[in-house]
Amino acid sequence: MPFEKEIETAKNHFEKILQEQLERVEHLKQEGDWIDYSELAPIIIGIIGGDGIGPEISRHARSVLEFLLADEIREHKVELRDIEGLTIENRAKLMQPVPDDVLEEIKRCHVLLKGPTTTPRKGDKWPNIESANVALRRKLDLFANIRPVKVPEKNIDWTFFRENTEGAYVLGSKGLNITEDLAIDFKAITTQGAERIIRLAFDYAKKNNINRVTVVTKANVVKASDGKFLAIAEKVASEYPEVKWDDWYIDIMTAKLIDPSRQSQFKVFVAPNLYGDIITDEAAQMQGGVGTAGSVNLGKRYAMFEAIHGSALRMVEEGRTKYADPSSLLRAVVMMLDHIGFNSKAIHLDMALDICGIYEKKIFPTGRSNGATGEEFAQYIMETLQDPNLEQQWQSFQ
Repeated sequence: MPFEKEIETAKNHFEKILQEQLERVEHLKQEGDWIDYSELAPIIIGIIGGDGIGPEISRHARSVLEFLLADEIREHKVELRDIEGLTIENRAKLMQPVPDDVLEEIKRCHVLLKGPTTTPRKGDKWPNIESANVALRRKLDLFANIRPVKVPEKNIDWTFFRENTEGAYVLGSKGLNITEDLAIDFKAITTQGAERIIRLAFDYAKKNNINRVTVVTKANVVKASDGKFLAIAEKVASEYPEVKWDDWYIDIMTAKLIDPSRQSQFKVFVAPNLYGDIITDEAAQMQGGVGTAGSVNLGKRYAMFEAIHGSALRMVEEGRTKYADPSSLLRAVVMMLDHIGFNSKAIHLDMALDICGIYEKKIFPTGRSNGATGEEFAQYIMETLQDPNLEQQWQSFQ
């Protein structure tokens, strides 16, 4: 039989993937309850600089955190802990997406604030190691990527729930070149993985009195995995009669997000990994660019908050690091503060970011010397936070 050796190799490879995924399903069936931050003393916030512009914008985010949580840090209710070693240089040297010693440090924290990390691609000077983000999401079971996007002038207020640990990305590094002419990749959707992300989206909608959840797939073509995701969405939706739901295919969804007659009608989205990645970047661009949006990677035990943009190595190479905009990471700080129970501080930082970055814009980073430095912008944010009339000032722009 032609290609007998290649087919046997592929069968063995696929068998190993199936075994791994079936074991993961059994683990998912045993997962525990959500962590209760009110029972922790102190809450340990790990700050990971990453690489490229990551250490720079992380430094500014840390300054804002120290400003907002000064009392809690002094009273040992919160601890900020710097975590080194997740640079591309160190990861490439050890040939690990997340070095073992760094992972151990990370696991000693409760929540993480993470700067961007570089993922090598073909032709780079770095070896082709797996994405640190993908590895961290899997190792910490950070199954939900949540990204809010607001464009007030277009009446857009969206929240995206993207599944993090399944779909095309979790097996993206395990594809196989069968021959020089044929490459095969894999995609996995489990009942447990799909249900928990979909239920999280519906829970969020119900708790926030939002009457619409939109499910995004390509189930008309990708019938097994996407079909499972959509079928589970229908089942979960039946338990939330107060929340209307609809489903869209990824291709037309990208068009409707920029359709003025439709876009303001959408509220909450939930999607498998790849589709969620596509539409959240599109949405962030509409808000003002990927540098303006933060995100959380949420699990029941750990949570990781990060900027959604990349490490911008070109800015470093061109000597523009100090002009990097920390807005995306600061938006992530808003989400983190809210998540761990400091709701009023989160609201005030969100208002300050709106005033400084959207409305007032006395100074603003452009990524170049014609704009503010990241440090100047962070200082502007903290000065605005000190304004006793912050809430009234924010209301004046609404």
